[in-house]
Amino acid sequence: MINQNRSINEKNQEPIEKFVKIVRRLRKDCPWDREQTHKSIRHSLIEETYEVIEAIDQNDADELKKELGDLLLHIVLHAVMAEEEKSFTLEDVIDSISEKMIRRHPHVFGDVIVEDSHE
Repeated sequence: MINQNRSINEKNQEPIEKFVKIVRRLRKDCPWDREQTHKSIRHSLIEETYEVIEAIDQNDADELKKELGDLLLHIVLHAVMAEEEKSFTLEDVIDSISEKMIRRHPHVFGDVIVEDSHE
């Protein structure tokens, strides 16, 4: 039973914010999650990636949704661990990939004109 004073189900919260709070709470309150390190769970990250690929290969949207969630857990968990180490945050990860996507797509975000996908 969830203690109402420690509930993470706040209204008006974006799903990703809610999920990050869940992972932070697990890191704080769950002995197993608290013990994990980047290295201790790296094998699971690879396993989850293969499971995403398998769901794609099987054209199974329901399974893909679940496996992408498992992969997202790993991304958020690694980011939360890095935040605890004062290395970087999830926001830093998102900012970095956002900048990269903008930089790599000047035809979308800049004034470069292309005719097709080959350009």
